[in-house]
Amino acid sequence: MFKAVLFDLDGTLLNRDKSIELFINQQYERLFDLLSHISKEQYISRFIELDNRGYVWKDKVYQQLIDEFNISSVTCEELLKDYLKEFKHHCVGFPHIHEMLEELKNNKIALGMITNGYGQFQMENIKALNIDQYFDVILVSEWEGMKKPNPQIFINALEKLNVEPSESVFIGDHPENDVKAAQNVGMKGIWKRDNQWTDIEADAIIDDYLKLPEILKKLDF
Repeated sequence: MFKAVLFDLDGTLLNRDKSIELFINQQYERLFDLLSHISKEQYISRFIELDNRGYVWKDKVYQQLIDEFNISSVTCEELLKDYLKEFKHHCVGFPHIHEMLEELKNNKIALGMITNGYGQFQMENIKALNIDQYFDVILVSEWEGMKKPNPQIFINALEKLNVEPSESVFIGDHPENDVKAAQNVGMKGIWKRDNQWTDIEADAIIDDYLKLPEILKKLDF
């Protein structure tokens, strides 16, 4: 039986696509007096496009929006501050994450998380999902001074959990940063299915977290 299961956050436990749509819709509504010369549809669609599923930090996204839409009533810094303050209120987890984490804990499996991003921002999102209490170790790239797919961040997490790579599984949505990187240090890599990628080489693929215990049993043979 595996001794530890580690997770990515964005796109794995946090449904980031849905969360960002909820946030940017509400941001437009909150700041309507400042953004009303732009249609909601334009603002939302362009933000999502520039955001590139979180791989572009929001200072660049907002600066581009200001330049493209000639926004003069609010600054890039003010929009970014709003994002940092409000995003956590729109965090949506994937179905069954609480039941799944509860079952793993009940089975005495150590739980870890490795996420790329800014420390305080990511921790607030984790707490917003009400899952922080399940995890024995949470590593955020800003605080660690390195990010996935750097093998050392995986090794650091395993050392903190006091488990060997061969005793551990990593679950993430990114084929290289999560699955391949975990496999490279000797862990099993489970891919959280994401429709933007196909033909992923993983030890297993998961769609429904209620099926994780079954997947773990199959991988353990």
